[in-house]
Parts: sequence; C-alpha cells; structure tokens
Amino acid sequence: MEYQLIEGGVCAAKGFQASGVHCGIRKNHTKKDLALIFSEAPCRAAAIYTQNKVKGAPLTVTKNHIANGCAQGLLCNSGNANTCNADGEEVAEKMCGYAAAALGISADDMIIASTGVIGQPLPLEPIENAMPVLAKGLRADNTGSWDAAEAIMTTDTKVKQAAAAFTAGGKACAVGGICKGSGMVHPNMCTMLCFVTTDAAISPDMLRQACKEVADETFNMISVDGDTSTNDMLTVMANGMAGNPEITGPGDDYEAFKGAMMAVCRLLAREMAADGEGASKLLECNVAGAPDTACAKTIAKSVICSSLLKAAMFGADANWGRVLCAIGYADADFDIAKTEVSFASAKGEIKVCENGAGIAFDEDTAKEILLEDEIKINISLHQGNGTATAWGCDLTYDYVKINGDYRT
Repeated sequence: MEYQLIEGGVCAAKGFQASGVHCGIRKNHTKKDLALIFSEAPCRAAAIYTQNKVKGAPLTVTKNHIANGCAQGLLCNSGNANTCNADGEEVAEKMCGYAAAALGISADDMIIASTGVIGQPLPLEPIENAMPVLAKGLRADNTGSWDAAEAIMTTDTKVKQAAAAFTAGGKACAVGGICKGSGMVHPNMCTMLCFVTTDAAISPDMLRQACKEVADETFNMISVDGDTSTNDMLTVMANGMAGNPEITGPGDDYEAFKGAMMAVCRLLAREMAADGEGASKLLECNVAGAPDTACAKTIAKSVICSSLLKAAMFGADANWGRVLCAIGYADADFDIAKTEVSFASAKGEIKVCENGAGIAFDEDTAKEILLEDEIKINISLHQGNGTATAWGCDLTYDYVKINGDYRT
C-alpha cells in the first residue's frame, strides 16, 4: 500500500498537539524533561509493553487506564523511570491527575510514561508546577512534536520523530510518532518508549494487532546492548478525525494503515540503532534465502547482537569469522555450509565468505567499505525464501564511559 513520508511527527495527524518543557526532574536546566501529547477528540488506544518481569509503575497505570480501549492524552517525564518505588503507582496516578485537570479530561483517559534512572523516588512538585505552562504550550505543528520528542530523551543525542500520509476509505489520513532509545535497547516487544498518533478511525482490536505486527518487524529487530528495559512501551492513539469508515477488520484500509505505521516505526527503529550509546556506526543485517522467516529473523538478530562483531565493526575490521560464529549459535535449523556473507556500504560491497568458508578478498577495499557510518552485513543462506532485517550499532569505548557514570 502506498504512503508518503511527511513532516509533523506526532502532530502530523489532525487534532493532535504536543509540547515539552524543563520542569526540574533533570539536573541539567538546558534539557527538557516533561512531554505532553493531547488529542482534541477522544481516541481509540492500544499499547504493548516490555516482557521484563520488572515493570515501571507507569506501565501498570497505563494498562489499567486503556483497558477500555480509550485515551485522550499522554504525559511522559525523563530523568526518572519511576520503577521499583513503593509509591510508584500512586505517583503515576497523581501525574495523570495533574495533566487531566490542565486538559479538562478524565484522569482515566491519560497514558503515563517515565524513563530514566531506576529506583529513585520521582518528585511530584516540579511536575505539578510545570503543568500549566506545559498545557499552554501545546502546538499542533512540527515544533510541538519536536519539543515533546526532546523532552523524552535520556542519553539520546538526537530527536527521533517521523510521520507518513496514506489513504483509507477514500480519506486522507496521517500517522506519526516520536520515540526515545539509546541504551538498554534490546526490545522483547517494542522499544524503550514510542508514542504513535493517527487521525484514522480504527478499532482498539485492530490497533493492538497493528502494534504487534509492526513491532515484530521494526522495534523487535533492533539491539544496542542486549538489555531489555523495565519501561519499554509502544502506544497508539487514533482519534478518527480523518473521517474514514472505522477499520474493524482485515482489508485494504487496514493494510494501508499498517503500511504507513510500519514506515514510521522502521525509520524510528533505525534512528534508535544509529543513536546507540557511544555508537559511531549503524549496522544493518540482511538475511535472505533462509528456510523460513522465523529462521531469518533469528539469524539477523543473532548477528546484530554479537559484541565481538560490534567491536570489529567499530575497528573497521572485516573479521567475517565473527559473523559466521554468530550465525552458528543462532537457535534455528539451517545448513551453514551453504552460507554466503558480504559487507557493504556507500563505498561498495565485498564478498568475504562463500559456502560457509572464507574466500580471498582485498583487505584494503574491505577496510574502506567498513569505515563508513552505515554498514550492511548481507547474508545469503540459499535454502529458501525467508528474509529478515535487523539493526544495531558498533560497540565503542564511549558506551562504557556513558554507563560508568549514568546516575551522576
């Protein structure tokens, strides 16, 4: 189905506004730490959450609030995860109350999220004090989306937002999103935090289905460091203001919506991988010719998660043996003897392995290819039609530096 990438992030869809301010949770006064997203009309809502057994209090509160498939606003703070706190749920509920009062809606229609340090009490006073300014600053444009995206960042170095236009039921629709994720990124359902909005009319059941299907192809195919966060959450709000007939089941309109959401989330997933803590290169592993899709996904993720491979890519070392090693311990059934591997970038492509064994190649050419900031690891198994793509980043000295003093 066709879609077109557009500007606007979470404000690209009709009726959505967003804002972000510094309220005082973070010590650095130049960094925003509180974000708000609001829809003029009530929304259908859906979400999926981390599979970590330790879950942040905001996830529990959000799950309860949108059990009826409805929401109208979203509040998120950075700098503090509100996780493993005795009063976590009480704090999250009060945050919803502050935002709802400022927006004139019910607290039960608020989605709540937090990100940052685990196990530290989250102060409510700065959040309550900032709410009037945050609500007054709501904007229905790219700036509003940008401010909100900036406010949910922790160790991220770049704002991450995307949007796409599509048609459903003969009506022009849009879907947009913002996300954050740089460290503790090894999703087992989606990403650290991603908030998606759309003006398409779609049922909660189909929203939940789209969340799962899109996450499996995008956010579940990235890894930075192998750590699955306690606060991972993907939420979608749909206000129906595009005027299309409600999407209640499979069909062309659902595929159009899912295709646009897939495009948005794929861009966000790539941006997260490229912005991994300390990263200098985006790694993309493409697997083709696998016995089936599940096998292809398992191999792609195994390769992208290999610390040895990530270190080799940082050093621009064409150590293809590390690729074969990661393929070899992937929990899937295939014949390694038919495997072919090549490295590619903007500087070209070079084959380094054929039939599961090394071949002669020019090391200088390989080095030039691997010095680029986007590297593709292309794997062909020649055993079927299964394909998959996973994204990650290299492993640098700066990753240890960043995480050695994260709390300070």
